[in-house]
Amino acid sequence: MALNTYEFMLIFDPNRVASDLPGSVGQINAVLERNQAEILASRQWDERRLAYPIKNHKKGLYYLTYFRTEGKNIANLERDFSLNEMILRALILNIDPKLVDVMLQLARDEHAVALQTVTEPPPEDEHGDEERGPRRGPRGGGGRDSRPVEDKDA
Repeated sequence: MALNTYEFMLIFDPNRVASDLPGSVGQINAVLERNQAEILASRQWDERRLAYPIKNHKKGLYYLTYFRTEGKNIANLERDFSLNEMILRALILNIDPKLVDVMLQLARDEHAVALQTVTEPPPEDEHGDEERGPRRGPRGGGGRDSRPVEDKDA
């Protein structure tokens, strides 16, 4: 069977993994290996405030892993991760084969995204504001006054 590449983003409970993050990551990697997954890249992403509480937690530690396995193993992985008390949320996405090399390169270089966004110049308009005329709102119309007036006598 063909092997697919997957992105696995999980949110750790920061209270449970704070004292031993390498041990917690080791448990996650053991689950992946037990389900015949080859780990390609793995790293801590960020500790952030959550948009909404998950299991009464307001913060979470995001962790990113890329792995390769057969599609039939994903259901077992999702079940194992849902039973793990250290994990608040987990998401496994299939990566398009055309994007695998770029995604792995970015995952292995933790500064690549930050440097790319800092060094890129802001997008510029091709036409400039002079050619467009006055701003007229979200639909581009001028409201009631911009409608043509019909001549009732004609």
